Amino acid sequence: MPFVKVWIHLVWTTKNRAPFLEREIRKPVFDHIRTNAKDKGIYIDFINGYVDHVHCLVSLKSDQTIAKVMQLIKGESAFWINKQKLTKTKFGWQDEYFAISVSESQVEKVRNYIKNQEVHHQKNSFDQEYKLFIDKYGFEKLKG
Repeated sequence: MPFVKVWIHLVWTTKNRAPFLEREIRKPVFDHIRTNAKDKGIYIDFINGYVDHVHCLVSLKSDQTIAKVMQLIKGESAFWINKQKLTKTKFGWQDEYFAISVSESQVEKVRNYIKNQEVHHQKNSFDQEYKLFIDKYGFEKLKG
């Protein structure tokens, strides 16, 4: 059995960044995502977000890919949200997402960042956070 611990900070948004994730539905949605992920063998260490996006810290197993984990989390949760009629109109996630590797020494810092999303977004919009991620992690350079 291989011993693997690869931490990934995942961030994804609602379709068109619509503010579907109001405070009263965030907890049931995040609880459901965590339960569904566990059922599928995906380890979610921490999950939180704001009205239009989700942050999630996961530890990948040796046979898991980021793309497959995102597909399983986003696809099933969108289906569940619509089935539960948690939003007035059809819910969906944006196709794109961020996935950033996290070193073991930074896990606690990332947990705290994810935990404090509501406070963080009282000062900074998701657009500002998005731009920061693009710049900080050099995503523009990767486009080729």
